[in-house]
Amino acid sequence: MSNPLLQLLVLAGIAIFLILRLRNVLGTRDGFEPPRVENPAPTPRRFEVIDGTADEVDHDILDHAEAGSPTAEALAAMKQAEPSFGVRDFLGGSKMAYEMILMAFERGDLSEVRPFLAEPVADAFQSVIDQREANGQSVEASYLGTRETALVSAEFDRVTGMAEVTVRFVGELIAATRDAAGNVVEGDPKAPRKQKDVWTFARVMGQDDPNWQLVATG
Repeated sequence: MSNPLLQLLVLAGIAIFLILRLRNVLGTRDGFEPPRVENPAPTPRRFEVIDGTADEVDHDILDHAEAGSPTAEALAAMKQAEPSFGVRDFLGGSKMAYEMILMAFERGDLSEVRPFLAEPVADAFQSVIDQREANGQSVEASYLGTRETALVSAEFDRVTGMAEVTVRFVGELIAATRDAAGNVVEGDPKAPRKQKDVWTFARVMGQDDPNWQLVATG
């Protein structure tokens, strides 16, 4: 047997030996496999008494209401009645509703937001719009943004399922009211101003209609 052939066989044997040793040490893996941890220590869980029963701390509620307060208990009851309800999601939706309703009022056209207004609120808004039109006035408005959205209070009627959530908004806009001759009679068309409102939204929890209605303003 020639020396080159003998050397080739020896090298092949060494390579096979090394591969088998590596397989025994490392095992075989397809792609990336994270290391396994057997019986990991459980993560400590905090509990708090809400509405008279021990429950896990719900930061979706406690980030916006004091633990044990009537507002926190009302929000917890809302979640029991409708598990998909979330305080953070509600506040995000109310912020968008605030801008949409406020600007509809400033423009003098409530048609697009009418489904989100309780009848007394819609009538009150419309009466102001009608009065402006009767006086020959028009409003120029530009919304700059909502600077604050904060939960004020919440109430829940377990019998009727009616929920009410009150939210404080601080918006910033440029608005000016002009008379029939085009003169500015209120506001400033160049300077922004803050708009502070406290609005209450209501809805019967558990219904298919997800929309809340504005039932009170302040």
